[in-house]
Amino acid sequence: MTNILYVQTSGIDTPERLYSPFILAQTAKAMGIDAIIYFLGMGITVVKKGSAEKIKLGNFPSLKEVMEQSIKAGVKLMVCEQSCQLINLAKGDFVPAAEVVGAATLNDLVLDADGTMWF
Repeated sequence: MTNILYVQTSGIDTPERLYSPFILAQTAKAMGIDAIIYFLGMGITVVKKGSAEKIKLGNFPSLKEVMEQSIKAGVKLMVCEQSCQLINLAKGDFVPAAEVVGAATLNDLVLDADGTMWF
């Protein structure tokens, strides 16, 4: 199966950069493409419990709604464990669908992906 990896490095302080990975990943799933969003650096703040509810831009639904739609569509969410240590967040601080994984996982995902996009 074709797969695509979206790497989210932007955090909640740049809300205009947060919708794209979710919308593109949902679109990929609708096209029959496996999609993963990997949260790295400040990007991990996006999937911190309670963060997405606070973000709503323009006529779009809240980021939480878009995230939930993505999860329902089968998009996988992965969080960099080393980034958690960097900004002092624990594994239990994230939405249930977000899997905390090691740095080597990102390398493997990039090597296995048919395409990679960074945000």
